[in-house]
Amino acid sequence: MNAPRPVHAPMAQFPVIDDCLQVGGIPLTRLAQRVGRTPFYAYDRGLITQRVALLRKHLPAEIHLHYAIKANPMPAVVQHLAPLIDGLDVASAGEMRVALDTGIAPGLVSFAGPGKTDAELAQAVAAGIIVNLESEHEMERIAALGAGSGTRPRVAVRVNPDFELKSSGMKMSGGPKQFGVDAERVPAMLARIGQLGLDFQGFHIFSGSQNLRADAICEAQRKTIELALQLAEHAPAPVRSLNIGGGFGIPYFPGEQALDIGAVGAQLAPLLPRLKQRLPQVQVVVELGRFLVGEAGLYVCRVIDRKISRGHVFLVTDGGLHHHLAASGNFGQVIRKNYPVVVGNKVAGRERERASVVGPLCTPLDLLADNMEMAKADVGDLIVVFQSGAYGLSASPTAFLGHPAAAEVLV
Repeated sequence: MNAPRPVHAPMAQFPVIDDCLQVGGIPLTRLAQRVGRTPFYAYDRGLITQRVALLRKHLPAEIHLHYAIKANPMPAVVQHLAPLIDGLDVASAGEMRVALDTGIAPGLVSFAGPGKTDAELAQAVAAGIIVNLESEHEMERIAALGAGSGTRPRVAVRVNPDFELKSSGMKMSGGPKQFGVDAERVPAMLARIGQLGLDFQGFHIFSGSQNLRADAICEAQRKTIELALQLAEHAPAPVRSLNIGGGFGIPYFPGEQALDIGAVGAQLAPLLPRLKQRLPQVQVVVELGRFLVGEAGLYVCRVIDRKISRGHVFLVTDGGLHHHLAASGNFGQVIRKNYPVVVGNKVAGRERERASVVGPLCTPLDLLADNMEMAKADVGDLIVVFQSGAYGLSASPTAFLGHPAAAEVLV
């Protein structure tokens, strides 16, 4: 007897009325008319606000919540989030401009990334944001820039620990990595920070991303705090900031279940009193991207042709991997799996079928849904890819084959 196919976790965040998805209280068909064209991304501001509230409910009250702009750098999204959270994390000078445009205090912005140019470092120093140092060389460069401008750069050390976040979609630590400074090298680096007179803030220890296992996240958090306490003994100044990363995932693929955020908060809380006792000035930061915005976004494209090839239905759309590389399976997937996909204006549909959703590009990689059960779609219907609020448009090769870029709206 064949085992049943695994199914996607329910996508209940967007209501369905008269078999049509609603985004921010607007029927998808009307929203498409308002946008004026397809394809487009739509982000629901109410869902983003609800996600922040969920984290505030379950994480310890003393946790500082930061948004990693790289997940979704749309200025309107960042502007919406800025007053709801406690800080922003950037990975380029471009993202830094978006962050500072929100009016957030520069001291609540941090800058990470292994290849910062002198120009980017100079901008960060001038803005007064915290730079997460990724190497000894970067430390020397920022010190020289500070001396040349008569300023005292604010810095933290990004640490590459000797452990990883188990079961994470992307492992950011453990073993040789381009990210951060190996933990065993950090004490000497801290001494040099003191000699250079840099304004030391603390540590950034990020182990991995896209994790759905609360036990794995909690184990990494415990190890992160222990490592920070060990390194703090060598710090040239009191540790004021400890960014323990995030790694909170969302369910994308069949068989995946939502992260138990309540369990994460319950296991993190007992770790904090000892940390605060040893480091009384420390602010503990949880840095999140996709968990804040991923489930609040949809990618919407339109069926422009319906064709059958040797008995298999292909829905050819005006969207594809050039807008949504992750949904095509070409953004880190080893074995391609389907994102949750529906016909947005026929969610249940009177008729059902198995079909593949493809884009207009001249490559077999341009695949948004492979042999997936859905409502029978016709030319003009709207295909919706859920879980598209993070690492969507900005993480895709938008110039590939010269098609127009997708629109983005915050509803």
